[in-house]
Amino acid sequence: MNTVFDSAEPSGPGTGPAADLLTTVLLGPDARREHGFWRRLVATEPFRRPAWPPCGPTPDERLALAHARLRALNNALDSAARPAADPRALAALHEWIAPVDPALATVAGIHYNLFLGSLLDHDPDTPRDLSDFLRLRRIGTFLCTEVAHGNDAAAVETTATYDPGRDGFVLHTPHCGAQKFMPNTSPAGGPKSGLVAARLIVDGADQGVFLLLVPLTDASRALPGVRVRRLPARMGSPVDHCLTSFDQVFVDRGALLGGAQGRVGDDGVFRSDTEGRRRRFLASIRRVTTGRICMSASAVGSARATLAVAVRYGGHRFVSGGRTSPPVPVVAYRSHHGPLAEAMATVFAMSLLHRRVLDRWEEAAARPPAEREAAERLVDIAKGWITWQARSVIVECRERCGAQGLLENNGMTELVTGIEGAITAEGDNLAIHSRAAAQLLFDAARDPQEEPAAGPPDADLTDLRFLGRLLDQVERLWFARASARMARVPDGGTLERWNAASGPALRGVEAHAYRQAALAYDSALAALPDGEARERLGELARLFALRWVARNSGDLLAAGHLTAGQVDGLTDATEQLVAAVSGRLPELAESFALPRELLADWPITGARYADAYDDPGASWHTAAAREPAGGAR
Repeated sequence: MNTVFDSAEPSGPGTGPAADLLTTVLLGPDARREHGFWRRLVATEPFRRPAWPPCGPTPDERLALAHARLRALNNALDSAARPAADPRALAALHEWIAPVDPALATVAGIHYNLFLGSLLDHDPDTPRDLSDFLRLRRIGTFLCTEVAHGNDAAAVETTATYDPGRDGFVLHTPHCGAQKFMPNTSPAGGPKSGLVAARLIVDGADQGVFLLLVPLTDASRALPGVRVRRLPARMGSPVDHCLTSFDQVFVDRGALLGGAQGRVGDDGVFRSDTEGRRRRFLASIRRVTTGRICMSASAVGSARATLAVAVRYGGHRFVSGGRTSPPVPVVAYRSHHGPLAEAMATVFAMSLLHRRVLDRWEEAAARPPAEREAAERLVDIAKGWITWQARSVIVECRERCGAQGLLENNGMTELVTGIEGAITAEGDNLAIHSRAAAQLLFDAARDPQEEPAAGPPDADLTDLRFLGRLLDQVERLWFARASARMARVPDGGTLERWNAASGPALRGVEAHAYRQAALAYDSALAALPDGEARERLGELARLFALRWVARNSGDLLAAGHLTAGQVDGLTDATEQLVAAVSGRLPELAESFALPRELLADWPITGARYADAYDDPGASWHTAAAREPAGGAR
């Protein structure tokens, strides 16, 4: 039993078992309020794995199930506006829903965050009837990127031209490259409306990209002037991704989502308190940042679920122990438990960094612009790092489950392919890391700091403070290299200078993410009382840091931050931690607090997993049935 969720009163510090304390570490001090609803929801019947035929469901059947679950989710809410207005609720939704149904996480994230969230954020004083969207009589979607404009969405070419005679806007797609690319805009699931990012043209002047609320389909077809065509099937996703275009579609003036970035008044004049078209665009699509937090949450939840499955399967999949030895669980082998122990350290790091970013993002809302920009940059860095780490963890866990992990009924294949969508959604990882790299590189050049020594030559490789200083040095080394490479092309253009620096600068962003995750470990350790939970978390923190130090040991040795003896000792130090962590894998996986119902839906999580493949008509059953009573022949 996980008392964080199941007891009448929450466990206080030091009063519960280690797994409960670690659950609080992973999910936050208010885990019951923040996560309890979603954890209970995914254990209910609408979210249990259905009994599909042996050939599995078709993509359309999976999509229909995702929409049915979306309605069940919406019906369970006190108000659909609540998750839309609460980033923590949105993140928790994704953390629990994504492992159950990645397609549901996609359509729910679009509806509640990008669509409803944007409607609630803009023009709060403007009356707008949202009842159809709150009650899911119409599903909301978001149309931003175009065939020719993805990560450069500020350059979209769909136009919304103000027509003063009709006091509204005419939406138009001027050419093939301006078609909206990949929104879920078909009638599947029910009638849909969308927020369309379009270039606002008033009196012939381009005022930048704004969002407009546009009805797209009824229950069976696209509305007049709207053209919707399904894209080819996307890897691992049954979502109805489409190409969408507009042919002189008129919407009234109230369709424009305005605010400080601008609006068209009753007199037909455009006014804005925001200078620059790019800033207006960023203000219009600011919900994308919350979406990145949600992508991190999806990745964290999916990685935890996959690791829990792999740990369980490794414990009851028996293999030969040798000629004279009895069979042993496959997890007894270092080649099997070592990768899972390292994955456990990474999954805890992902979870802790996600919580750290969410806290920073909430705190920054009331802070000066510079602090808000720093918080947004951390969101971007975490989204890229967490989703990439999740892919590595999920693929590793799938491999540890062998052929069983390839079968859809064992729950992993959807998560293997689903994480690819998170890597690209809400900003491609490489693109957002490149932007963060440029910002961090500029900050390092503008405010150079004296480089401190990592520590004495005899520093202990199990000392987290020493390891933290080494992580800091790795980040400094990579940004110093980036600066040096950029300085070698002082007369080059912007592209040439960036190309010279981008390789090491992107390594610097990766190092920054590792350091932020290590700091999140430090904070979590400081909040725990002495005892078993703190010991377990300390082992994970050391293993996480040591693996990164080992990857960069050559650079640290060359820079004088590690000695040859310390480099030589990295393997033994790491192996000792692998042994310690691997011996606790079941207890650590228990701290994920995954509902029993969720795990029961995946056959390989049970010791009798082979029963899923039993054949009632096979000889071992028919022969027993033919035997006379009492076994007489």
